Amino acid sequence: MSVFVALTVGLVWWITAWAFGIKAFDAFLLTALIVVTAAAARIAKPFMDQLRRREPGDMARHGAEL
Repeated sequence: MSVFVALTVGLVWWITAWAFGIKAFDAFLLTALIVVTAAAARIAKPFMDQLRRREPGDMARHGAEL
């Protein structure tokens, strides 16, 4: 859902910027950046949640000394 919201906001920005005289391609690049950032955050979220929920003693299982 967040990627869809980012796409909608980006397209609104694109049309508005184009109406104010900014080149269409330049405005589209910012739209693409917004959408790619939202997609990357959505992809990385499960991995970041997994890293945050790791317990301190978890590294001992992998051979690291505490």
